[in-house]
Amino acid sequence: MENITVIIMLLFGVAFLSLVSKKYNFPIPIVLVLCGVVISIIPGLPVIALSPEVVFIVFLPPLLYHAAWYTSWADFKQTIRPITLAAVGLVLFTTVAVAIAAHMLIDDISWPLAFLLGAIVSPPDAVSATSITKGLGLHPRLIAILEGESLVNDASGLVAYKYALTAITAGNFVLWQAGLNFVVMSVLGIVIGLGVGYVMSFIHKRFVCDEVIEATLTLLTPFASYLIAEHFEASGVLAVVATGLFLSARSGTIFTHESRMTTGTIWSVLTNILNGLIFILIGLQLRQIILGIEHYSGWSLFVWGASVSLVVILVRFLWVIPATLLPRYISKKIRLQEEFDFRNMIVFGWSGMRGVVSMAAALALPLMMNKTEVFPLRNLIIYLVFCVILSTLVIQGLTLPWLIKKLKIEKYSILAEEYEIRNIIVSQTITHIEDNFSLLNDDLLHNIKSKYEVKFNRLQKTELPANFFGKGNLVGGEIFNDFTKIQIDLLNVERDKLESMHKSGSVNEEIFRKIEKELDLEETRLWMEMYEE
Repeated sequence: MENITVIIMLLFGVAFLSLVSKKYNFPIPIVLVLCGVVISIIPGLPVIALSPEVVFIVFLPPLLYHAAWYTSWADFKQTIRPITLAAVGLVLFTTVAVAIAAHMLIDDISWPLAFLLGAIVSPPDAVSATSITKGLGLHPRLIAILEGESLVNDASGLVAYKYALTAITAGNFVLWQAGLNFVVMSVLGIVIGLGVGYVMSFIHKRFVCDEVIEATLTLLTPFASYLIAEHFEASGVLAVVATGLFLSARSGTIFTHESRMTTGTIWSVLTNILNGLIFILIGLQLRQIILGIEHYSGWSLFVWGASVSLVVILVRFLWVIPATLLPRYISKKIRLQEEFDFRNMIVFGWSGMRGVVSMAAALALPLMMNKTEVFPLRNLIIYLVFCVILSTLVIQGLTLPWLIKKLKIEKYSILAEEYEIRNIIVSQTITHIEDNFSLLNDDLLHNIKSKYEVKFNRLQKTELPANFFGKGNLVGGEIFNDFTKIQIDLLNVERDKLESMHKSGSVNEEIFRKIEKELDLEETRLWMEMYEE
């Protein structure tokens, strides 16, 4: 009970710091990893460790599913070549490079352990990439590649992790068998994931009519996909990703509007708690981990941590430059279809932040090889993984905005794109009203049509940014904002009157809750209409 109390209090602290970081536009993943460091030096806190098997099952499925859910399938398909090169080729290249460096630097570490370390730190983190690049005005194609890479490379990195772990615990490893099994596990995992996605899509569309039940099913879906795939010795990670992408692409037709709003909020809360919890757990274990490696000198630990982190950062550039330039040199089609800016290549190379997936994989290392033999160098591996996460998040994460500024990358604006989409939707809706509702009563037809005509007229009077694709200087244009702010102010007037009536007891509780929800939904809609650079 005492341990649960400690974790809950620390979660409160992490949530408060996350709130402050969001208010001041500071990347939350950096706050979380620094919280882990601070927690490790607070005296008197207990050492709390989850079972390694539980860590994988509890943390990975929901975090990967959430990342897949918010990945655009259309963008994913369009950028499949660079995503595959980074998510498979770069991950394996990083695994090998880190393994060679660790084996050369650390006398105690065997080749299987070195490859295990490389596999754990090889995949960049989807949450970190999204959080840190958000609001920096990067080109949508670059963001799509970063998010797609971070999603798929978790799968390839964790498959490599599984084989390295098998080589250590079972004592055997045959390269050609591992390669064949990798392909079989990956394909089978994707097939199972798509199968689970199809079944859940059918259930949501045909049977579920309650947003609470639908939200419950979406929470259980990634665990079902992961466990079924693992049962058949397939890639549970790829199964979860495939399920998430499949259902996300169909969410507009299989979920009701209430379900989408409910599940979106619940998933945001869940992933926020899980991200905070994983770094709280590492913070509570870090002191014991340091005690477990105190027989090494402090200088050696510093050099090893810094060296492995440096290799992880440099190897990304060694791969990214030829992986970007060679396809353009070989294929004329790529040169014609894809714009090239060397500055985006540099930004991509500097955006390899590691995060929660690597930390979960490290904490999931078994405590024992068997009933009598302790897992070798477990504390040292976890320490090195934490060094890589700390280095990449703090050094790369904090300097990325500065790098973008120094490279003079023009901020990409999607305001004009959003304007055009809104214009098309409103125009099509007005046309539909004129074609299909002409026989309605004149007053009713006028009331329906006027709502969309007001939107259309406001769009026509909008001063747009100078450039649709983000080149050139932006002209600041307030789209909808003045009109929308007045509506929000009037909603607050309505809300104040409702609250005063509620306090005086002159309104029924059920009526109060219903009108309050209407006002909340309307304000949510209005804030969504606000345009922000």
